[in-house]
Amino acid sequence: MTTGYILIAAILILGGVIATVGDRIGTRVGKARLSLFNLRPKKTAVIVTIFTGGLISATTLAILFAADEGLRKGLFELEDIQRDLGQKREQLKTAETQKGQVERELNQSRQERSQVQQELQTINKYLRAANTKQKATQSQLNRTLNQQARTQAQLNETQGRLGGIVVQYQQAKTELQTLYNQRLTLQSAVQELKSERERLYAQSKQAIDEAKTAIEKRDRKITKLDKLIQNRNLQIKQREEVILTRESRLQELEKQQKFLEQEVARLEKYYQSYRDLRLGKLALVRGQVIVAGLITVDKPIMATQAIIQILQEANRNANIQLTEPGAKSTNTEILRVTKNQVDQLIAQIKDGREYVVRIFSAGNYVRGEKQIEFFADAARNQLVFSSGEVLATTTADLINMTSDQLRQRLDLLVSASQFRARNAGIVEAVEVEGTFVRFVTQLQQTEQEVEVKAVAAEDTYTIGPLRIKLVALLNGQILFTT
Repeated sequence: MTTGYILIAAILILGGVIATVGDRIGTRVGKARLSLFNLRPKKTAVIVTIFTGGLISATTLAILFAADEGLRKGLFELEDIQRDLGQKREQLKTAETQKGQVERELNQSRQERSQVQQELQTINKYLRAANTKQKATQSQLNRTLNQQARTQAQLNETQGRLGGIVVQYQQAKTELQTLYNQRLTLQSAVQELKSERERLYAQSKQAIDEAKTAIEKRDRKITKLDKLIQNRNLQIKQREEVILTRESRLQELEKQQKFLEQEVARLEKYYQSYRDLRLGKLALVRGQVIVAGLITVDKPIMATQAIIQILQEANRNANIQLTEPGAKSTNTEILRVTKNQVDQLIAQIKDGREYVVRIFSAGNYVRGEKQIEFFADAARNQLVFSSGEVLATTTADLINMTSDQLRQRLDLLVSASQFRARNAGIVEAVEVEGTFVRFVTQLQQTEQEVEVKAVAAEDTYTIGPLRIKLVALLNGQILFTT
C-alpha cells in the first residue's frame, strides 16, 4: 500500500510540474489575465496551473482505478498479496512436513502388519503339525482296534472248536484220552489266547487313554492358538483401522496441499500479471476486442465458414499483438478454440439476420504468450444512435476558464460519449468528425458562456464506429461545429 501512495504522490507532483510548465507557456503567450486573493496575475496563473495539473492527475488516477479493478487491487493491496503469498507458502511447507510424518507412520504400521502376518503363518504351521500328529495317533488307534477284532475272532473260532470237541467227547468215549490231551493242549492255547487278549486289551486301553490325552492336549493347544489368533486378528483389525484413519488423514492433507498449491499458483499468476503491467509487457488486457466483424448468413454451412474465418482473423491479430517488438509475427494457433464455443456462435447467427460478432480477450496476456483464452459475443446489428442524437452536454465559459480547463472539459465530453457507446454495445473508439483543434480555437475566441453538445454525426449501428461532432450553441442557436 505504501508503494501505491508513493505512485499517487509522484503522479500528483508530475501533474503540478506539467501545469507549471503550461502556465509558463501561457504567460509567455499572454493569454492569462486572472487575479485571485489580490495576487498578481502571474502568481495566480501559477496557482491555477498547479491546481489544474493536480486535478488532471487525480482525474487520470480516478479513471484508471474505476476502469481496472485489477490495477486498483494491485496498487493498494500488493503488500497484502505478498504477505498472503508468504503465509500460503508456510502452510504448504507445514502440510508437506505433516505428510512426511504420516507417511513414516504409515510405513511403520505396514511393517508391524507384515510382522503380525509372519507370526500368524508360524502359528498356522504349528497347527498343521499338530493336526498331522493327531492323524498319526488316530491311525495307530485304528490299527490297534483292528488287531483286537482279529484276536476276538480267533477266540470265537477257538471256542467253536472247543464246543465241537466236547460234543465229540460225549459221542466217542473211546477217543477221550486223545481228545483229553487235545483238550489240555487247546485249553493251554485258550489260556494263552486269553492272556494275549487281556494283554492286547490293556495295550488298547492304554493306547486309547494316551490318544485321548493327546487329543485333549491338542484341543487345549488348539483353543489357546484360537484365542491367540483371535487376539492377533483383533490387533490386525485395530491397526488396519489406524492405517485407514491415517490414510484418510493423508488424503485430506494431500487435498489441502493441492488447494494450497493452486492458491500459490493463482497468487503468483496474479503477481506476475501485476508485475507485467508495471513493466509494460501487457499486450492484451481482459475484455479487449481482438477482432469484430459483421456477419449475415442464410445457411448453416455458411455460418460455420463465417465463424471459422473470423476466428482465423482473431488468431492473426492476437499473433501480431503478442509478438515481441522487432520480431516477425507468425500465424500459429494461439487461440484455444473449443467445439462448444463454435457451436454456440453458429446457433446465435444462423437465423439469417445481420449480427456483429466480436472476439474478446478473456484475460491479461503479455508478449510471448503461446496460447490464450477468449470469449465471443454475437449481437444484432441494429440502430443504436440516430443522426443528430445528443450523446452528452457540457458548458464552456472562457471568461472563468483557462485553455487547459477547456480542453479537459471537452475530453470529458468525448469520454462521456464513449461511455454511452460502450453501454449501448459499441466497442469501437469514438471518432470526432471535423477539425477538433479549429473548434477549440473558436471556443477560445468566444467571450461568452456557451453550451457544447456531442451529437451523432450519422446513423450508428452496433458494428460502429460512433462518429460524433461537437456543436457550440448560444441561447439555443448553433454558433459553429467541428
